[in-house]
Amino acid sequence: MAGTRGLLPKALGYAMNHKAALMRYLEDGRLVLDNNRSERALRTIAVGRKGWLFVRSDDHGAAAGNLLSLIASCRLHELDPESYLRDILRVLAHWPSDRFLELAPKYWAATRARLDAAELALELGPLTVPPALTPEEQSAPYVSGS
Repeated sequence: MAGTRGLLPKALGYAMNHKAALMRYLEDGRLVLDNNRSERALRTIAVGRKGWLFVRSDDHGAAAGNLLSLIASCRLHELDPESYLRDILRVLAHWPSDRFLELAPKYWAATRARLDAAELALELGPLTVPPALTPEEQSAPYVSGS
């Protein structure tokens, strides 16, 4: 049969092979049918690849990867990466090392709200570190902010 290799049979075969994913899309209206957002995010890495050929060492490449991951995490949690990094560099020297998780992008909006805004706005100087969260506050559901 000559028509079995056309576009319609290919499309139907694709739909049958991906039926579970397509049904999930139909059941949950929050899901998007395409992956354009993912493709755009990867494009940044693909465009930068030529410039990153010259990072000179694996350590530099790992550092660049860590920074890109941190920026992507900021965007995921609806934070401006530049503001986040500026604030983190201001706070980091004063923050207790056993509480670094509070500085992660996921928790930064809640942590920043507990800091003195006037102290945080200064480039240098003392910074009052708020007390650690209680176990009840730590287990409270995460609410996106900023």
